[in-house]
Amino acid sequence: MVSALTRLFGVHNLALAEDVVQDSLCRALEVWKFQGVPDNPSAWLMTTAKHRALDLLRRERTARVFAPDLGRLLETEWSLAPSVSELFTEHAIKDDLLRMMFTCCAPELAEDVQIALILNILCGFSVSETAGAFLCSQAAMEKRLQRGKASLARARALFDMSGGAVAVAERLSAVQRALYLLFNEGYHGAHPETAVRSELCAWALRLGALLLEHPASELPETYALCALLCLHAARLPGRLDAAGNLGPLDDRARAAWDRELIAQGLQLLDRSATGNRVSEYHLEAGIAAEHAAAARTADTDWARVVELYDLLLRLRPSPVIGLNRAIALSQRDGPERGLDALHGLEQRERLASYPFYFAALGDLEQRALRLERATNHFSEALALARNPAERRFFAQRLAEVGALAQEKGATCPPLPEPSLR
Repeated sequence: MVSALTRLFGVHNLALAEDVVQDSLCRALEVWKFQGVPDNPSAWLMTTAKHRALDLLRRERTARVFAPDLGRLLETEWSLAPSVSELFTEHAIKDDLLRMMFTCCAPELAEDVQIALILNILCGFSVSETAGAFLCSQAAMEKRLQRGKASLARARALFDMSGGAVAVAERLSAVQRALYLLFNEGYHGAHPETAVRSELCAWALRLGALLLEHPASELPETYALCALLCLHAARLPGRLDAAGNLGPLDDRARAAWDRELIAQGLQLLDRSATGNRVSEYHLEAGIAAEHAAAARTADTDWARVVELYDLLLRLRPSPVIGLNRAIALSQRDGPERGLDALHGLEQRERLASYPFYFAALGDLEQRALRLERATNHFSEALALARNPAERRFFAQRLAEVGALAQEKGATCPPLPEPSLR
């Protein structure tokens, strides 16, 4: 909706496009309450937005400058309605989505601002969710988005995808990174109510497919990114149990994985193996493929997984990547090696509010039978939990440590009261 309306109003009227979207959603809340949800809610919303846009154009076209390349079509009543309707066809909307993504990635903007704009404008992320994706404060993200939107407001047209491969390539990296973060927020994000948001994962897959449909963005890195998204999306059925609880990555969760998505991901990974450049998406997709290829967790080629993480860390140093490498290292060499790697992480302070860092410490201390330390770490993870599913998961791990301590005759601190965070 935002993309189609921005194509109509012009990028300089982005705030107006967002206002029309909000009006359409509010109208849905009013009407659906009495008439019920329509059979095709998205089509209903699009139609409502289109009618609202027509009303605005008729009322303000003499007082406001809209999209310059549509100027003549919007000036006369006989061409106004057909022109607006054309912009709301399925093909036009797909084209506008692609153009909007690349418009947000103007070269004069820093890459983190480009990505934040995509997440906020096109993916519906709130300011706090966008801040969570970047591990920064909400105040810092508000300033970043304000700067980005002010820059967009100075533009007059969406990015022209027919402008050549060089122009697309200048912006493609930020677009790919935004889709990666969008999927990650759905798969393992910081939402206060739920630990998994499959609709965000599906949206990232859809936008990735759009990149593959355009010749200028159909590159090996894009195939690798889409392979990675498919391979991780295949795990979604095993992320939560029937009661909505997070579960460990064990053989029961593996049995629920979507084999068709795995096959699609492996096919895309094969198609990414061209050219002479290995991207971070190739390496992460390779790691995901190793997990998908193993019939059981114990059958995973952990040596190969560690090797790929080593390459990934050299290509894109990150404490989260280091955390995942340490877990793989513990599977290959035992919990002590994993703990050494966790304690030696560079920029470890960036994980101070990340609950799964402390959960990893707790898991490895539990495997090493240092149960008091394990209890302390799981207690820290519980205090940092971001939603009920995470709280239940960490509370369950605490209970498991307590039961193991009783079995071993060891002593552990008493379990903490459930966190209200």
